[in-house]
Amino acid sequence: MAHLKGQCSLPGDKSISHRALMLGALAVGRTHITGLLEGEDVHATAAALSAMGVGIRRESPGQWVVDGVGVGALQTPDNILDMGNSGTSTRLLMGLVASQPIRCFFTGDGSLRKRPMNRVIAPLSQMGAVIESRGDGRLPLLITGSDSPMPIDYTLPVASAQVKSAILLAALNTPGTSVVREPKATRDHSERMLKAMGAQITVEESGTGETGRIIRITGEAELSPVDISVPGDISSAAFPLVAAAIRPGSQIRLKGVGINPLRAGILTALEQMGAPVTIENRREEGGEPVADLVMTGPERLKAVTLDPAIAPLMIDEFPVLFVAAACAQGSSRFTGLEELRVKESDRIAAMAAALSHAVWPWKKCPMA
Repeated sequence: MAHLKGQCSLPGDKSISHRALMLGALAVGRTHITGLLEGEDVHATAAALSAMGVGIRRESPGQWVVDGVGVGALQTPDNILDMGNSGTSTRLLMGLVASQPIRCFFTGDGSLRKRPMNRVIAPLSQMGAVIESRGDGRLPLLITGSDSPMPIDYTLPVASAQVKSAILLAALNTPGTSVVREPKATRDHSERMLKAMGAQITVEESGTGETGRIIRITGEAELSPVDISVPGDISSAAFPLVAAAIRPGSQIRLKGVGINPLRAGILTALEQMGAPVTIENRREEGGEPVADLVMTGPERLKAVTLDPAIAPLMIDEFPVLFVAAACAQGSSRFTGLEELRVKESDRIAAMAAALSHAVWPWKKCPMA
């Protein structure tokens, strides 16, 4: 196979795209978004917000305008909200609805209806939302937001950016100060964007010796619209980075990639495998760190035993990292990947099947 050479731009970051639409919807005024990812999941978010009375329009590829209605001014949609396959849309919108006096019925495709929602249902119910679902806490579900929501001090049983963000979104229309305690730091796009838009939010280290954080947010503050430039998605960047890493002598440049330290675990993992990524043209856009990434394929990759603490920092990138590990010298070991089993599919099972099909040896480790 020939070496890989060249450069490219990447689609916008999906996590930031979802949040840009949602927080733009709660701002007072017009939010301009550049580089929005235009995939099915983000379209599901846009359609749901439109159904709740938010003015959203696409001006050109990647260029969107959101006319926000303000915190607490969403409307009950006329129809069922179909989230397709988007767990992020569902969980974050549940938080958005929980503290507003409206009712929303959520459903999704066959895969999404199998995914657990109890981790979101529990804290939102404590804040006053009434959530009716199938007995096992899966979609379809009906959520009736509270007209008198209560602040919450909630410790996440499992580190989850989606659950954390759902609580923060619910707290925006809740009087008083809500607190979220996460055992391990997870992607903080919500916190960064909320701060940029004027929310009364603070973030501090937990002080427990772990990597956890304590987030405090005071509700009923007005959000101001901002211009949001969505950086390239580091989850998408992982694929060309690994492709170049497994081809000695390759060199690729990826322009304008988000390198949020709570998302950039893939860069650490590749460096430990002997394929460091050169980071150039560092800058900040909309509160998010952005840079150009250059990967030069090494002569060989080495096996790695990855610290499980890094798992939340690259949870979506493990499948492609398994490919790099298959091409490395020696046996690699990954733990702390339980979350991969409850994505849109069981990603561990899918990758195990793919590796077996390619006749690459692997085995399951306890608690992997």
